[in-house]
Amino acid sequence: MLFKVSMTVRLPHDMPQAHADELKATERAVAQQLQRSGKWRHLWRVAGRYANVSIFDVSGADELHALLTALPLFPYMDVEVEALCRHPSSIHDDDR
Repeated sequence: MLFKVSMTVRLPHDMPQAHADELKATERAVAQQLQRSGKWRHLWRVAGRYANVSIFDVSGADELHALLTALPLFPYMDVEVEALCRHPSSIHDDDR
């Protein structure tokens, strides 16, 4: 099942830089592992913002929730989720 996920990160201004850097490094490693697994299909930065738009390919809402809430930066994110389905006018035979 495909989901579009918009994530905006809002780190506290008083967070020590070393802690912020550690969180970002851990987040990057987790995100890259999820991309390698195929669960996190697309990751796009939103220009000019500390935000991204992503496409996840998971078994359902429960798996997506588990993945998102396990992200190191999750406590500092605003997250919006939309379920996706095939458009009847798509020229592709699959959901790529």
